[in-house]
Amino acid sequence: MSGSDPFLRDAATIERWLRETDGDALETLWAAADACRREQVGEAVHFRGLIEISSHCVRRCAYCGLTAGRTIERYRMTDEEILACAREAVEYGYGTVVLQAGEDPGLDRDRVAGLVRALKSLPGGLAVTLSLGERTDEEFSAWREAGADRYLLRFETSDPDLYRRIHPSRIGEVSDRIAMLRRLRAFGYEPGSGVMVGIPGQTWAGLVRDLATFRELDLDMIGIGPYLPHPDTALGRGEIPSAAPAEQVPPTELTVYKMVALARLHCPTANLPSTTALATINKAEGRELGLRRGANVVMPNLTPVRYRRLYEIYPSKACIDETAKDCRNCLRRRVESIGRTVGKGRGSRGGQKGE
Repeated sequence: MSGSDPFLRDAATIERWLRETDGDALETLWAAADACRREQVGEAVHFRGLIEISSHCVRRCAYCGLTAGRTIERYRMTDEEILACAREAVEYGYGTVVLQAGEDPGLDRDRVAGLVRALKSLPGGLAVTLSLGERTDEEFSAWREAGADRYLLRFETSDPDLYRRIHPSRIGEVSDRIAMLRRLRAFGYEPGSGVMVGIPGQTWAGLVRDLATFRELDLDMIGIGPYLPHPDTALGRGEIPSAAPAEQVPPTELTVYKMVALARLHCPTANLPSTTALATINKAEGRELGLRRGANVVMPNLTPVRYRRLYEIYPSKACIDETAKDCRNCLRRRVESIGRTVGKGRGSRGGQKGE
C-alpha cells in the first residue's frame, strides 16, 4: 500500500472505500481506476475465447452447479470439437483460448498435453490458458512443457475458514489454492485467480485481505464476480450462515465494481475481465460498467450451444443461446460503444498499449 495513495493508504482506508455508497465519492474511485487502466494497459479490450470442455467434476463445492453428486447430464468434448472451436477463435482474431472444465479425471495428463500441443500448432500463435481445477505438479509441469501459457485457479476467498466451508477438500487431500498458485508461477505459467463477492460469511475485512493477496501473488489475471450460487447446492439452499449483518458483504453489482476498481489500483498491469457473471446480473450494461471501472478483458464463449446449456455453474447465465459468432459480434459492438478498441494479439499482462 502507498502512504500517498488516497484509495490504498492502509487497510482501514480500503475497507472504507469498499463500504462507500455515496455516488459522488464513488465517481472518484471509478475515475481513478479507469485512469490507471488507461495509463498501464491502454484502451484495448482483449478477447479470450472460452471453451467449456467438460462438465464432469469430482469436487463438492458448496456453490457450483457442476458439484459432484448432482444428477445432471454431463458431457466431455472430443479433441476435434475443441480444435474446431479454437479454429473459430483464430478466424475471429482472438489471441487466447481458455479451456475450462470441472475437475475432471477424464482430462488426464497425456490427453491435455496432446491437446495443448495441437492448439499451439494452429496458425495465429494462440496463447493457451487452462482452467482445469486443482492438479498435481506432474500435470502442471507436463502441460507447461507442452506449451500451455497461463493457468486460472480462483481461490474464491482468502479467509481459510470460509474457504473450507464452501470448498471441502477431497478425502486424504488438503486444498490450498494459494500455495498452488505460487507453484504455477514457479513452473513458468502466467497465473490467474479471483474471488466471489458476497459469499455468506464473507466480511469486509476478508475482501481487504483478498486484494492484498492479489498483489502478494503478483497475479497476471484477476477475475472478480458476484456470488451466484446454483440453487441445488448447499449455499443455494442457505445451509451456510452469513456473517453478522454489519460485516456481511452484500452480493451486489456495486460491491463487485468497487472490488474491480480497487484491484486495478492494487495491481495496475494485471489483466482484469469484465466477467460473464456481471453480464448475468446486469444484461443491459454489466460488462460495459466493468470495463469503465478498471477491466480490460472480456471472454466471448466459443462452446457449442448444445453443451453450453449443460455447463450450468449458476442459473440464467448470460449469452447461453448465442452462437460463437453472435457472441463475438455483440461484444465487439459493446466495446466500441464505450469508445474502446478490440485488442490484437495475445494480450499478455502489461502488453503494448492499444494492441
